[in-house]
Amino acid sequence: MDFASVPIYIVTMERLISHPPLMIVSDLDHTMVDHQDHENLSLLRFNSLWEYAYRRDSLLVFSTARSPVLYKELRKEKPLLTPDIIITSIGTEIAFGNSMVPDHAWVESLNSCKWNREIVLEETSKFPELTLQPKTEQRLHKVSFYIDEGKGEALTKELSQLLEKRGLDVKIIYSWGKNVDVIPRGAGKGEALEYLLKKLQAEGIFPVNTLACGDSEHDAELFSIPDVHGVMVSNSQEELLKWRSENALNNLKVIHSTERCADGIIQAIGHFNLGPDLSPRDVSEFLDRKMDNVNPGHEVVRFYLFYERLRRGEIKNYETYIASFKDSCLHAAVLFHPSGAEKSLRDTIDELKKCYGDKRGKKFWVWVDQVLVTDTIPGKWIVKFDKWEQCEDESQCCKTTVEFTSKGGDLVWEKVKQIWSEESKVKDDNSSWIL
Repeated sequence: MDFASVPIYIVTMERLISHPPLMIVSDLDHTMVDHQDHENLSLLRFNSLWEYAYRRDSLLVFSTARSPVLYKELRKEKPLLTPDIIITSIGTEIAFGNSMVPDHAWVESLNSCKWNREIVLEETSKFPELTLQPKTEQRLHKVSFYIDEGKGEALTKELSQLLEKRGLDVKIIYSWGKNVDVIPRGAGKGEALEYLLKKLQAEGIFPVNTLACGDSEHDAELFSIPDVHGVMVSNSQEELLKWRSENALNNLKVIHSTERCADGIIQAIGHFNLGPDLSPRDVSEFLDRKMDNVNPGHEVVRFYLFYERLRRGEIKNYETYIASFKDSCLHAAVLFHPSGAEKSLRDTIDELKKCYGDKRGKKFWVWVDQVLVTDTIPGKWIVKFDKWEQCEDESQCCKTTVEFTSKGGDLVWEKVKQIWSEESKVKDDNSSWIL
């Protein structure tokens, strides 16, 4: 396939002027997302690290067995960042950017495989122990079933022989002791990643390092790709750990972390020396504005961590920081509130004092997504990002633009403009939305 003729359809990739230092390819359920962590602490740790240290020049890829429909449902439930690339349906679908623009070349490559959904459905109908999964999980190149416990291994062997006799070349994946997925032989998480790496190479943006992250047998293929680092998080399934003992025990590029889920991913970044591994959420002195004060992206991440902890009542010296932050704003600095109101940014900073601890004892989290810095004019920066707030089960998001200027080597806040995001559940004049 002529990969060079198939451009990467993603606006944010325009920020990549050279080879990305790191590309993370991560499974979602029980890998990036810890469903036992009801406060999402590990995921939020990863989020702040990624936006602080990697978003500007690296690539984030999610690779999941979920269909696009169930992936979007997960985004509503958990504080997931927006990936640059999303691989769904066990590697049978690839899409780019916010709009999830499909990779038609990948679809064409799977169409050329020995694959026929109708034949798969016809042969699987002969097995009463198979029950079709919901329609959302039936995709162009994937047919998915639930199976009676204990019958998976024998059935997959027999079904594979039947489909081969019908002229198909398929891959049958038995997972979690209850799922059976039938996909083309040329599909899968590993094949999708190999395809993606070749495509990035053709585009001239092949990553310097790639880290694959997973927890189940769906992810085993990811750890077989040459020169790719891998982490099996501590809570990985026994089937995957058995695969490692049989296939990758001596592969020093694949580790079994001692931390769960996203914490294990952060641990792997440090283990392999792939880049910074200290999350801003782990830094108690993040209020020191002299650190990296010429990096407006860092300033945004640190400020909204302060904002979260202020409202949770976790900062004792908040008045000192508020005064410092107020001094870093131009006297004429302005805030365009998502309600449409125009306010003095300095006055808005003063209002934060009244909000100290108003979310104490509640599940209140703030995170930023897709932090993009541009500096088209010397001495001036524009930072665009999505700013999220979640309080209990209610989430709000604003598309935010911050303009900074340089004064005496320091960053000065000049303007903040926010509009409600289409993803936000609340779009009214909500008094709890401060900044």
